[in-house]
Amino acid sequence: MEKTPPKLCSLWIYCVIVFLTDAGLGSNICTSRGASTCQQCLAVHPTCAWCFQEDFGQNVPGSSRCDLKKNLIEAGCRRGALEYPTSKMHVTENKDLSDKASGSTTDVTQIQPQSMQISLRPDDSQVFTLKVRQVEDYPVDLYYLMDLSYSMNDDLSQLRRLGRGLAEEMSKTTSNLRMGFGAFVDKPVSPYMYISPQEAVLNPCYSIPYKCQPQFGYRHVLSLTEEVSRFTEEVKKQKVSRNRDAPEGGFDAIIQAAVCKEKIGWRPGASHLLVFTTDAKTHVALDGRLAGIVRPNDGQCYVGTDNVYNMSTTMDYPSLALITEKMSENNINLIFAVTSHVESLYKNYSELIPGTAVGTLSEDSHNVIQLIQDAYAKLRSKVELELLNVPEELSLTFNATCLNGEVIPGLRSCSGLKRGDTVSFSVEARARGCPKKKRKTFTIKPVGFKDTLQITVNFECECKCQAKAEPDSPICHYGNGTYECGICLCNPGRLGPRCECAEGDYSPTKQDACTGPDKVVCSGRGDCVCGQCVCHNNDFGKVWGKRCECDDFSCLRYKGELCSGHGTCSCGFCQCDPDWKGENCNCSTRTDTCMSSLGLLCSGRGQCVCGSCECTQPGAYGSTCDKCPTCPDACTLKKDCVECKHFKRGKLFDDDTCSRICRDEIRLVDDLVFHDKNAVNCTYKDEDDCVQRFQYYEDNSGKSILFLVKEPDCPKGPDILVVLLSVAGAILFLGLAALLIWKLLITIHDRREFAKFEEERARAKWETVIYQLMTCEAKNSL
Repeated sequence: MEKTPPKLCSLWIYCVIVFLTDAGLGSNICTSRGASTCQQCLAVHPTCAWCFQEDFGQNVPGSSRCDLKKNLIEAGCRRGALEYPTSKMHVTENKDLSDKASGSTTDVTQIQPQSMQISLRPDDSQVFTLKVRQVEDYPVDLYYLMDLSYSMNDDLSQLRRLGRGLAEEMSKTTSNLRMGFGAFVDKPVSPYMYISPQEAVLNPCYSIPYKCQPQFGYRHVLSLTEEVSRFTEEVKKQKVSRNRDAPEGGFDAIIQAAVCKEKIGWRPGASHLLVFTTDAKTHVALDGRLAGIVRPNDGQCYVGTDNVYNMSTTMDYPSLALITEKMSENNINLIFAVTSHVESLYKNYSELIPGTAVGTLSEDSHNVIQLIQDAYAKLRSKVELELLNVPEELSLTFNATCLNGEVIPGLRSCSGLKRGDTVSFSVEARARGCPKKKRKTFTIKPVGFKDTLQITVNFECECKCQAKAEPDSPICHYGNGTYECGICLCNPGRLGPRCECAEGDYSPTKQDACTGPDKVVCSGRGDCVCGQCVCHNNDFGKVWGKRCECDDFSCLRYKGELCSGHGTCSCGFCQCDPDWKGENCNCSTRTDTCMSSLGLLCSGRGQCVCGSCECTQPGAYGSTCDKCPTCPDACTLKKDCVECKHFKRGKLFDDDTCSRICRDEIRLVDDLVFHDKNAVNCTYKDEDDCVQRFQYYEDNSGKSILFLVKEPDCPKGPDILVVLLSVAGAILFLGLAALLIWKLLITIHDRREFAKFEEERARAKWETVIYQLMTCEAKNSL
C-alpha cells in the first residue's frame, strides 16, 4: 500500500483540526479577531460584513455584528443594514497598441491600458493585465555628451567623422533621427583645475606644450537637429581642454542634459538616448567638498544664455539616486561609452540606474558607431517596468509573459525582444493597510518609455454608516457616547453596550459576558468591568479583542524575528509585506534572484522556491543552476533548436515545445565568422547524413542568435559519366581477361596435346605385318 507523504498528512490533520474547532465553537475568521467596530471589521478579511441594524442580536445571544454576510442575514440582519463593500476595477482609458510609429512623435501607443481605477478593501486584491509593445520605426533623439579633457584628443578626431556614419546606421532603425552635442571637463575651480601660473588658466595645456581651451564644467553645443551636417560642423570646431585631477565632472553634465529639455530639444514622443563618452572615472556627490562646495545638487536646469552650466562652482556633483530619478522622470536611456580600464566601474553604475547600457570604447573611439548601435539594440530588446509613487499600503505582484508564452512569476521584465514584439504582465494589487488619504494614484511605466499606466486606488477602509454617526446620542445612556453603525462608542470612563456603566462599577453577574469557551475571564489578559473586558497593557505589545484574545506579538518567528521581519503581526497571524509569503513571511515570491544570465529561470534546470533555485536536473548546481558538468553542452542543446526552428523537424517540433524552449533567432550565412570570444562553433550530422554547421552567439542585448551555414556538407552522389565509363571499362576488362584466359587455356591444351603426340610418335615402330624379313640358316652336320 502506498504511504501518504508526511507533509500531505500534516496538512490534512491541520485542516481537520481547524474544521472541528470552527464547527465546535461556531467561529470564523470574522468573529475570531475581536472586531468591535465597523471599520475594524472591514480590516479583518474581505469576506467579513458588518450589521448596523440597531436591534440586531437582541434575541440571539452571543451573536456578533462582524460575521460572514450569509451568517448575518440568517441571524436577522436586513440587507439594507449591511456594510459589505467589495473590491472592483474599472478601466478608464484603453487605446489599442500601435503597430508602427512611421517616424511620428504623436499618437503612438506602446502600453495598454493607459489609466484605470481600483477600489480595494483591506487585504483584498484585484488582478489586471497590461501589454507593452516595442513599436517599429520609433523616433529617436540622440544627444552625444563627450569628455573633452586632453586624454580624449585622439577620440575627438574620430568624432569629427561620426555624424554621417552614425546617421546612416541609425536610419536602419528609425526614419526620424535627431542628433545633438554637448561637452564637459570638470568644475573650473581648484583643486580640479590649474590655477598657477596665470597662463595655465587660459591654456591648461601650456606645459605640454599644446594650445587648448580654458577648462569648463559643461557646455551645451548643439541642440537636437535633423541636419547631420550641422552636427559635423559643430564637432569640428571643438578643442580639448585639460583638468588637474584624474576624475572628470561628467555627472554634472548628465543632469543638465537631462533636465534642460528646452535647451536640448528633447521631444516628448521620441526615444531619448544620452551617449556619455569618457576614458576616466567621474566625480560623485560629496566630492565637491574638496573645493569647499557644500550645496547639494538640486537637479534643476542651470544652463544660461551662453549655453554653459553656470552653477558648476556653486553646487556639488549629483548623486546616483538623483541621476536615476532624472533619467526616469525624463524618459532617458543612458549609454556609457567608456574605455576598458574604467568599464567595470560604469557597469556598477549601470546596475544602479535602470535603462542604462555600457559599451567598451576603443582607445581612439573608432568603434563608437557600432557601440551605439549595439547599446541601443540592447536597450530596445528589453522591457522593464518601473513603479512610481506606489503607496506603502499597496503591494504589487507581477507575472511576466514574454515571447515564448511561458508565465514567469515575480518578474516584471522581458528581454530578447525585437521591434514590433508584444509582451504582457499580469499584476495583482493588494491593499495591505489603510492610509490616511484614502485615494492615491501611482504609475507603472516601461523604463525609457513616455507611455504610462496611471492607476488610482480607492482604499475602502471606512463604512458608509460612519458618516451618520450621532455624538452624545440618547441611545448611549443619556448621551454618554457616540452612536455609530449600530453600536455605542462610549466616552472616556464609560463602559457597556450602551455606555451604561462607569469604570468603577463592578457586577459579578456580568462575568459570563467576559468568558470564552475556555471559561477564562478575558483570556487571562484583562479585567471584566460591567460585562466588558478591559485589556491589560503588555510590555511586548498591544492586547485587544472582545475577550482580550488578540495581540500583535504572538505570531510565528523566524531567526528570532517576528514574522521574519517581513510582515506585521495581527491577532496571532502574520500579514506579510509585498514580495513575501508563508506563515511566518520567510518565503520570498521574487523570481528575479533566480534568473540566469541567459534570461532563463534557474537556467531551465530547476525551480525557483522562495527566491532560491532548487536544481532538479541531475548534476546541476550553482545559485541559478548554471553549472552542470554532466549536462548537455550548448551545441547539443542548440542543435535541437536548429532542427525544430529552421528544418521543422526533430523532438522539440514533434512535442510542440519549440517556441517555448527555443528563443533563439536563426540567421542564415554563407560561412561562419568570428563574432565574439564567447561564441561557440558547432557541428552535427542530421538525419540525411549531412553535416550542419552553426554558431551559437549572444549579442550585447543578451539575445541568443544561431548563425546557420546555408549549405550543409552532404556526401556527394555518384558521377554518372564515371559510372558509365567504369562499367564499360569493367566489361571490356572482363572480356579481355576472359579472352586471354581462354587463349591461355587453349595454348596449354594444345601444348599438352602436341607433347602427347610427340611422345606417341617416339614410341611408334612403323612395321608391316605382311612383310617378313628373309633369314638364311645353315646347319653343320658335325
